[in-house]
Amino acid sequence: MRSYGIQDMTNLKLAEREDDTTSIDIGFLLNLDDQAATDKELFKIGDLSKEFGVTLRTLRFYEDRGLLAPERRGTTRLYSRHDRTRLRLILLAKTLGFSLTEAKQMIEIYHQPNGKRKQLEVVLERFEEQQEILQDQKREIEDSIHAMDVSINYVRARLNEVTD
Repeated sequence: MRSYGIQDMTNLKLAEREDDTTSIDIGFLLNLDDQAATDKELFKIGDLSKEFGVTLRTLRFYEDRGLLAPERRGTTRLYSRHDRTRLRLILLAKTLGFSLTEAKQMIEIYHQPNGKRKQLEVVLERFEEQQEILQDQKREIEDSIHAMDVSINYVRARLNEVTD
C-alpha cells in the first residue's frame, strides 16, 4: 500500500478540483432567449456537448435524473430547443451552487399556471437565499484562511528555532 506525502495529497486535491469544475461563462448561461440556434428545432447530443462545454456523459446523467428528456430516433438522442433551454438553466443553477434537485424544482415551476412569473419570483427568492449562504461560506473560508496564515507563521517560527 502506497503512503502519500503532503505534496501527493496537494496534487490529488488539485486534480480532483480540476476534474470537477467547468469554467462556464455566466453571461452565456443567462442569455436564455438567445437566437443563436433558433433556426434549428433539434440538436444532437454532440451539438449540445460542444455548445455548453459538457461531456456526453453529463448529458446522459441529466437525462437519467429526469432533468432532460430528449427524443429518441433509434440510438440517436435528439434534444429540442426546450431541452436546450433546460440545460442552460441546469448549468446556471449548478454554477450558482444549487443542487440538481433544486435546479429541477425551479425549472418545473415553469410548467405551472402563471409559471413564468412564478418561476421568476421563486428563482429570485432562491438566488437571494443562495447568495446569503455563499456569503456565509465566504466568511467562514476567510476565517479559515486567516487561521491557516497564523498557524503557518507559528510553525515557521518554531521551525526556525529548531536546531538539529
